[in-house]
Amino acid sequence: MATIIGENLPNIPWQEPQGDMPVWRYKENPIIGRNPIENVTRVFNSAVVPFKGGFAGVFRGETNNGIPYLYFGTSADGIHFTFSKEQIVFHTKNDSAYKFEYAYDPRVVKVEDAYYVIWCDGKHGLPVLAIGKTTDFERFEMVSHPFLPFNRNGVLFPRKIDGKYYLLSRPSDNGHTPFGDIYISESPDLVYWGNHSRLMERGYEWWQGVKIGAGCAPIETSEGWLLFYHGATGTCNGFVYSMGAVILDKEDPRKVKYRCGNFILTPETEYETNGFVPNVVFPCSALADAATGRIAIYYGGADTYVGLAFTTIDRIVDYIVKFKR
Repeated sequence: MATIIGENLPNIPWQEPQGDMPVWRYKENPIIGRNPIENVTRVFNSAVVPFKGGFAGVFRGETNNGIPYLYFGTSADGIHFTFSKEQIVFHTKNDSAYKFEYAYDPRVVKVEDAYYVIWCDGKHGLPVLAIGKTTDFERFEMVSHPFLPFNRNGVLFPRKIDGKYYLLSRPSDNGHTPFGDIYISESPDLVYWGNHSRLMERGYEWWQGVKIGAGCAPIETSEGWLLFYHGATGTCNGFVYSMGAVILDKEDPRKVKYRCGNFILTPETEYETNGFVPNVVFPCSALADAATGRIAIYYGGADTYVGLAFTTIDRIVDYIVKFKR
């Protein structure tokens, strides 16, 4: 039986399985609807982590002028969130406030004693990854811009491997990208990155044939690193984004151990099929309880809402292996 390697988190959100699919939706979705913060029309594609017995998150907020920025929120139960009305301020080395052009699709992961925020940042009008950190979710500091433009979907591993940090990303362009593969890079210090290599290519399966991108921070398990990611297909009505899953080798995350050829969640409900960008399921964070094997996945729906879905380590690993490519 597969097991989760990590903390016991008995208070993560949970509902019992529904249906035969490996992942099932929270019955009360969406957990974050429209206009949740003053001057913010939509929150989606956001990241939640355990913090001080409850949960903290960094959220993508689309402001009323259409420009996205990052906001902070807290929750006792991982479902009902209270948000700060002010955008997150990141401090630079000279203690000045970093000036955002825009910021979107954050991921948050704890590595040792710090929480790292990785997001798509605007530099000279171009999308580029940025890394910041905090220890208390009160003061945030800029760390680096790890890569040149264009790049999106930055996901940091939750621990060092052989003394090095590992980061997943998708090199892209300034549009909706003909570059569609996930790359992996390593660093001794979160500033200087190298040894870049392609980890996963777009699939021949139609649901992930246009592009793929890393989603939640990898979850360490007895079978390897479990990664939830998104895949996009092209249709007559535009892209459709679904959720996939893969297991990477625990000691060498550059090796794909098992990759599921099927999606594990695809747009079906109103809050996934209807919104600012229809037909989007976009995973950004997951909570995993080592004691029970339960996993709660936060995902963006239709670039408008935040949804919550569930699985267990046994159920998702069995499904990945059964339908591996």
